[in-house]
Amino acid sequence: MRYFFHIAYNGHNYSGWQRQPKVNSVQEVIESKLSQAFKMPLAINGCGRTDSQVHASQFFFHVDIEEQWEFDLIFRLNKLLPHNISVFDIIPMDGKPHARFDAVQREYDYYLHTYKDPFLSQLSSYYNARNLKLDEMAKAAALLPKYKDYRALCTTPDKNEHTICYVKEATLYSSPNGDNLRFHISSNRFLGKMIRIITGKLLKIGTGNMSVDEFEHLLVTKETPKLLEPAHPHGLYLSKVTYPYLNLPTRTEFCGLKQKDWVPVTI
Repeated sequence: MRYFFHIAYNGHNYSGWQRQPKVNSVQEVIESKLSQAFKMPLAINGCGRTDSQVHASQFFFHVDIEEQWEFDLIFRLNKLLPHNISVFDIIPMDGKPHARFDAVQREYDYYLHTYKDPFLSQLSSYYNARNLKLDEMAKAAALLPKYKDYRALCTTPDKNEHTICYVKEATLYSSPNGDNLRFHISSNRFLGKMIRIITGKLLKIGTGNMSVDEFEHLLVTKETPKLLEPAHPHGLYLSKVTYPYLNLPTRTEFCGLKQKDWVPVTI
C-alpha cells in the first residue's frame, strides 16, 4: 500500500532534503526512524529537493508499506524524530501516485527582517537594509507571472531539460511597520536556487543597486548575469504543495508574524 506523509521541518541543521553521502539530510533521518518503527528498511520519495538550511512548512513524501500496523504511527514517529521534523498526517493512496512527479503546484515564501532579532536568526534572513524601495521591489515581483522562461535566474540552466516555469503568483508583502518582508511565489516548477536568486535581485532593486527595467531585461533576453547573488537560504520555506487529488491546508507557518498581519506592498 502506498502512503503519503504530510510533514514539516526546520532545515537549519540539515544539508537539504535529499539523502547525500557524508552529510545530514532530512530524508536520511526520516528513513532511519521510519525503518526503526517498522523494524525493516524503508525508502521514501519526497515531493522536492530543498537546499541546505531551507525549511518546509508543508512537505510530502510517499512510501510503500505492505504490512498493517496496530500502533499510532504518527505519535511514534514524532517521538522518534528530532524536534525539527514533524509528521502531521498519513494518507493511504489508491494506486501508485508519486509525491514528486504528480505535484501540479508548489508555493514558496521567503522571509527577511531588516533589524537584528535573536529570535528570528534561524527562521528569517537578516539584511541590514532600511528604507528599502518597496514599491519598486513589488513592481519587479509583479512582472514574474508575465514571463515563462527563467533561464537568466537559474544557477545551471543547461542542466535542465528546459527552463520554462508557469509562475501563477509573485507578491511582495510587508509587516505594518515595514521591518519584515515576505516574498510569496507559486509555480508548477522551480529551477535551481531560482527563488533565492529572484529575492537577491529584489533586494538589489530595493537598495537602489538595480532598476526594475534591468530586472525585466533579464527576463526578456534570458541572459544569465555574471553575478547571480542568491539570497541567504534560511529565509526560504516550501510552504504549499498541491496535487490533483490532494490539497491539504498547511498545519504550521513562520512564527514571526501570522498571515493576517502581512500587507501586500502596493505598486
